[in-house]
Amino acid sequence: MTLTQKSTGIYTDDSFNSVLPNIDSIIFDCDGVLIDITKSYDETIIKTVQYVLENFAKIDDSIKVNFAIIDGFKATGGFNDEVDLAYAAIISFVAAKKLKKDPMKFIFTVIENSDSSGIVSVQNFLKNQIDISEIITKLSYPGPHDKNILYQIFDQLFYGPQLYLKLFQNTSKFSDPGLIENDTVIFNDNLSEKLQKKFGKQISMVTGRGKESVSYSLKKLLNTFDLKNSVFLEDESRDLAKPNPTALVNSITGMNSKSCLYIGDSMEDFIMAKKATILGNNATFCGIIGTSKNPQEKLKLFEQNEAIVVLDSINLLPKVLNLE
Repeated sequence: MTLTQKSTGIYTDDSFNSVLPNIDSIIFDCDGVLIDITKSYDETIIKTVQYVLENFAKIDDSIKVNFAIIDGFKATGGFNDEVDLAYAAIISFVAAKKLKKDPMKFIFTVIENSDSSGIVSVQNFLKNQIDISEIITKLSYPGPHDKNILYQIFDQLFYGPQLYLKLFQNTSKFSDPGLIENDTVIFNDNLSEKLQKKFGKQISMVTGRGKESVSYSLKKLLNTFDLKNSVFLEDESRDLAKPNPTALVNSITGMNSKSCLYIGDSMEDFIMAKKATILGNNATFCGIIGTSKNPQEKLKLFEQNEAIVVLDSINLLPKVLNLE
């Protein structure tokens, strides 16, 4: 597949022209697609890692996760869950400290040895390098979402005291406003109206977020989506997490769609769409790169994996779908 820039922010392979007329539904990921999470979820990863290193591993070396590390882990296809990513970074930095290696260099070695199995691949690699059983035992991750210490720290930083109390009926140890307030919503009424004219009720969402979190940021825009056939994976069992295609397949079949366009921004999304197609569901992946810190690198990644349509933003969907 060869992506050609058709106009500003639109990259397609010629094969997309034959797929386009058959698309009868559109399914969205949320983070990095409907919402820019650079200053919310990504910042929560950074703050969670720093807090845990200082308070649980007694490491205070100004080690800080950056966006290259976040993108690196996500490019493996195994880190759709931001708490998984935070955990992987924490145990990598602890291993680097014990090995007396440069933590910033070492973590990219970990990334190079990670795959779509996510934290399993990271733990297996690190266990062959050094004993990290102490931090693994302290964090006991993943464990039950509402009881695990790492989930609690992450959620308290992300949701803030009031929303955390509402969602989990528990008190946050942090008093600062939740980083969810930094969500930047990209989806808008104009785009919603254009998509509904084309797809009617055949618009859904398959996202790693929980429904309450999505609702908090999208507000009335959530009404655009067929919620009955949407899946909010944070509210589901971990074994359904991306790139497991079950949630996407359920959304497709629930809408009785014959050919869907799945809009995502990560390799987990891409792999999930591929797996859904292998299972007999026509799911064409559309990659979003504009919310990445390195859009051209992500464009290259999607092209190498044979994506046939990539956009800078969902706001270009009306143009690429011939809706205007």
